[in-house]
Amino acid sequence: MKHPFKLITLVCALLPFYAHGGGDPDFVKFPESYQQNFTKYDTANRANQTQVAKFYANGIAVESYKKGKEAEPGAVVIMEIYEPKKDADGKIISGKEGLFEIEKLAAVAVMEKRTGWDKAFSQDNRTGDWGFAVYNPDGTPKSNDLNCVQCHTPLKNQDYLFSFQKLVDFSKNH
Repeated sequence: MKHPFKLITLVCALLPFYAHGGGDPDFVKFPESYQQNFTKYDTANRANQTQVAKFYANGIAVESYKKGKEAEPGAVVIMEIYEPKKDADGKIISGKEGLFEIEKLAAVAVMEKRTGWDKAFSQDNRTGDWGFAVYNPDGTPKSNDLNCVQCHTPLKNQDYLFSFQKLVDFSKNH
């Protein structure tokens, strides 16, 4: 397939969402001080072309990908989701290298990989061994209609990460 991310984005936009919205913060916790303790490995416009994302990974994730393996248990990947600035006509303002200019932090998405998740954490709310949760910028759980599992499940060959290649490349070069 020529454009798998476009297809995945379309599928995720069109499918009804029945699972727990925004992942499960009862099991996937907000990592305090992640900006100081994790490594920022990329900034990009999101596939939906309405937001900017900054990506962070903990040491376990970086070291796993550096070794050429998929993420080991304990890996955590963060996506900060930003609202972009808009001009007077409501159009998104692009800055350097086509990245949208950032207005404000809107949410923090967390992916955590573990084996032996608590049995109360339904497999339907996980992808492989990855669990998900979405938080407000202050670290409180965010109510939303996202279904992380539906969009990440087709990415099995990328360890279920949209930013997989960026993280692999970063890890191998640092």
